[in-house]
Amino acid sequence: MNTGSLQDKLKGIRFSVTYRIAGDESFATAQAEELCYEQTVEFPRDLVPKGDIEDHIVGWIENVSEFESGSYRVDISFAIETAGNDLVQLMNVIFGNISIKPGIRVENFSLPKEMLEKFRGPRFGKVDFRKRLNVFDRPFICTALKPMGLSPGQLAEQAYAFAKGGLDLIKDDHGLTNQVFSPFEERVARCQEAVDRGNSESGNSCVYLPNITGPADQIAGRAEKAKAIGAQGLLVCPGLVGLDTMRMIADDDSIGLPIMAHPSFTGSYVTCKENGLSHYTIYGQLMRLAGADMTVFPNYGGRFSFSKDECLEITRGCSVDMGPISPIIPAPGGGITTDRAKELVEIYGKDFVLLIGGGMHRRGKDLVENSRYFLDMIASL
Repeated sequence: MNTGSLQDKLKGIRFSVTYRIAGDESFATAQAEELCYEQTVEFPRDLVPKGDIEDHIVGWIENVSEFESGSYRVDISFAIETAGNDLVQLMNVIFGNISIKPGIRVENFSLPKEMLEKFRGPRFGKVDFRKRLNVFDRPFICTALKPMGLSPGQLAEQAYAFAKGGLDLIKDDHGLTNQVFSPFEERVARCQEAVDRGNSESGNSCVYLPNITGPADQIAGRAEKAKAIGAQGLLVCPGLVGLDTMRMIADDDSIGLPIMAHPSFTGSYVTCKENGLSHYTIYGQLMRLAGADMTVFPNYGGRFSFSKDECLEITRGCSVDMGPISPIIPAPGGGITTDRAKELVEIYGKDFVLLIGGGMHRRGKDLVENSRYFLDMIASL
């Protein structure tokens, strides 16, 4: 029997979320007050029982200050118990119903150690992933198997060349799943064999990351099958399958592989500064909580709209202190070419994945030589 008062069940510990609310100060304050109720009790204020629920369950406004002209920063804290013990309910409290209202954006969140300890986060993270690949003094170089429509054999030919050429990572393009022209199991088997063969000839330890994104009832099975075939990493699109699905795969000790998170379907969260989630939050903090070891995002100056500052926000979210949750590796991609490599190393440092897709083919048909060219170029910077 569940006995005792509500206050007896609460530890008095709170987590905080920083929101950007569009409007003047009085409007932002009114929106914040509504948010405190909407994200917790979802009950008319005048009907909320007096006492512990009103005093402790309802969110608290901690700060209202001008963010920039036309918007205000609002810090709101919540009792840790409102988030339960899982990522799904935490996300619900951070940005559940209020996500449906315009003019509210999550900028960041801060969790106390009592909450952070409930999450495993990335299995490897930045430090252990470097040890796993034995790459310590330069960025990682990754490419994607493209384009959709090639057969497993044709994709395997690419994988062999990239591995023989010395690349660190080869991922399935995120659009490769289980289509008639490239069935999942056949593709993974042939590409992994090709990478193993390329590694044996080059002395390299290139990792192939098959895309396990798919129907909810098949994802775990695909991860298990990929590992049984010999894959040393996985690609997941958490915007399509759910962040907690990726967390489930990351936490599964029977799988135990590093995960690269792809941003497909998440663009609408970040492309409007007045709504959604900040780049820092979704591609940095949330990907870490959900177990990604690497987080892919569109690099500035490419074919997408992310700015340089937004990309740097992501790198900060990848490494900000989150207690036991390890830092992860940013993986900018999307239109990266050889002439920008030096610039990107100057911007991101050495702790990032240089994701080169079409650019790996643009130099010519010899993918082994193209791979060696990129590797030598990065090593010389």
